[in-house]
Amino acid sequence: METQSKVLWNPSPEFIENAKITKYVSWLRENKDLELEVSDNPVKNIRNYNEIWRWSVENIEQFWSSIWEYFNVLSHTPYTMVLESKKMPGARWFTGATLNYAEHAFKNAGGGEEAIVYRREDGLRKSLSWNELARQVASFAGWLREVGIGRGDRVVAYVSQIPEAVIALLASASIGAIWSAVGGEIAYRAAIDRFKQLEPKILLAVDGYYYNGKEFRKDEDVAKIAKKIPSIDRVVIVPNLNDDPEIKLDKPTYLWTETVESREKLSFEPVPFDHPLWVLYTSGTTGIPKPIVHGHGGIIIETLKCTLHADLNPNDRYLWYSSPSWMMWNFVVGGLLSGSTIVFYDGSPMYRNLLPLWEVAEGERLTILGTSAPFLHACMKAGLEPGTQFKLDYLKMIGSTAAPLSPEGFEWVYRCVKEDIWLNSASGGTDVMTGFVGGCPILPIWAGEMQCRWLGVKVEAYNLEGKPVINEVGELVVELPMPSMPLYFWGDPDFKWYKESYFSMFPNVWWHGDWLMITDRGTAIIFGRSDSTIKRKGVRMGTLDFYKVVESLPEIQNSLVVEIKGKIFLFVVLSTGQLTEELKQKINNALREQLGPYFVADYIIQVPDVPTTLNYKKLEVPIKKILMGWEIEKAVNLDSIMNPDAVFEVVEAAKSYVVGDE
Repeated sequence: METQSKVLWNPSPEFIENAKITKYVSWLRENKDLELEVSDNPVKNIRNYNEIWRWSVENIEQFWSSIWEYFNVLSHTPYTMVLESKKMPGARWFTGATLNYAEHAFKNAGGGEEAIVYRREDGLRKSLSWNELARQVASFAGWLREVGIGRGDRVVAYVSQIPEAVIALLASASIGAIWSAVGGEIAYRAAIDRFKQLEPKILLAVDGYYYNGKEFRKDEDVAKIAKKIPSIDRVVIVPNLNDDPEIKLDKPTYLWTETVESREKLSFEPVPFDHPLWVLYTSGTTGIPKPIVHGHGGIIIETLKCTLHADLNPNDRYLWYSSPSWMMWNFVVGGLLSGSTIVFYDGSPMYRNLLPLWEVAEGERLTILGTSAPFLHACMKAGLEPGTQFKLDYLKMIGSTAAPLSPEGFEWVYRCVKEDIWLNSASGGTDVMTGFVGGCPILPIWAGEMQCRWLGVKVEAYNLEGKPVINEVGELVVELPMPSMPLYFWGDPDFKWYKESYFSMFPNVWWHGDWLMITDRGTAIIFGRSDSTIKRKGVRMGTLDFYKVVESLPEIQNSLVVEIKGKIFLFVVLSTGQLTEELKQKINNALREQLGPYFVADYIIQVPDVPTTLNYKKLEVPIKKILMGWEIEKAVNLDSIMNPDAVFEVVEAAKSYVVGDE
């Protein structure tokens, strides 16, 4: 399968020269005698980068020790070995080293300059200087110690995108406590499902938040969480809607201001490289959310490496829209390790016709605006032209993740946002807290393609025989360990759940569950989840291929495709009006022309909305299970999805078609 795509952007010689990765490669050449280079010609860098990537995965100990040295990782005791063994799971990195994530967050602190900016949907703006951030982190850490919290204890948060959550995370990390957070948008039952596994001692909670023009009060939900989790000793309330919230609990309750009153000296508890830093959760849409434990050291060194692919520097102002339920919120916090100013927008990006993020980009002079492919597709469908509607002079990079961005989405960015912008489309996972494939500032951009495999990540596309293939679609796998892979799942000491999740398909190789193609240029294309693939007459087609075709039609706002008992069900959300026979014919003609006659939809069904996870992934597999006869409660956890009503609407709309097919 050859790839035909057009180049949309080439970095200028100046952009390449100033890129962080260029300076790193120069350092490797000068200090490690490696014959690696970066050209000021991006086309030559296709070959150059592939050589750099190959070195990074064929010599992973040398690569990761170079990242340690280049970024001057602060370790209170030296490591004795970079990697004890390459087995997965169970690889142990940088044994003997003791360090602290929070210490690295202040390593490049900018004093009186802004560290955190908070923009709320109703117009409120707050900011914290580095000095004030340090003061409050030290103070909250002191309060945690005072109430008996220490190394290994769990602190959990039920919050929106408030700066207090960042302070509490850093304070918890600074004393060796373990952090875990979910966004206030998820139902209290889903929060309980996640937190009760950890037996936390402290709950940090927001009294409410604004979203899509409405106030959401969380008083009752917070009370239910505190009551249902007996291990919670104390609750800290962050006033967001009201200065003096009235939340009545039967446990000691504090306002945020009470916990950051004292004047403490910022200090950091040195912990082993693999000491737990935080617990993140998978979406939990089809079962108990997997509680993924990441370590201080793995997250530090992976975050530092990521700055090569995001070109993140102290002068950057950086927003990547995300709820605390999703790993990208933690990823943004990691921007502090570069000394960047991190910016949060607390509200709906879809509010007021999709304008808020662009307004924040202009008002805050963002250099990096990260968002999701569904958001960019929605802007494209709505006919937005941010480049003419807003002053985006400072914006150097747009990030896109959560789902694959279509070639048309790429082209829209260059046509309607900015001609000279670096579009960093990336794909990774909560599981590894990073990307597998994504952007690189020294390479060209082809429409619909991610620029490269990331350094230190031995990602391949495997065919059915378990062999790596180029220019063919295969299963996304990772052949070698990464420092940020989960230490374990909470409550899974023998790795049973872990092995079932990632190592059940290919022995000793991480299987991620995405369809991937690596091109002969080294670029990457994701075709959707492999467990939701459409297979007709022995030919497989990723769901993304359907969405590219269907959602390119002006009449279609969104869509969802599943295969049930050999029949293709295509659900469509229309921009306006009702689904007609003529429009059905137009959709199937487009599918026949672009995907082939096997992939014409058997049933095209109009629905008001497409159900998605909290991080905007379409619920293909749960819908497929329900339509094949599973009970809804067994197929999907409704508390863990963005729009539960949409599940029932899709199932109801399909019912007569499924019954008629039996």
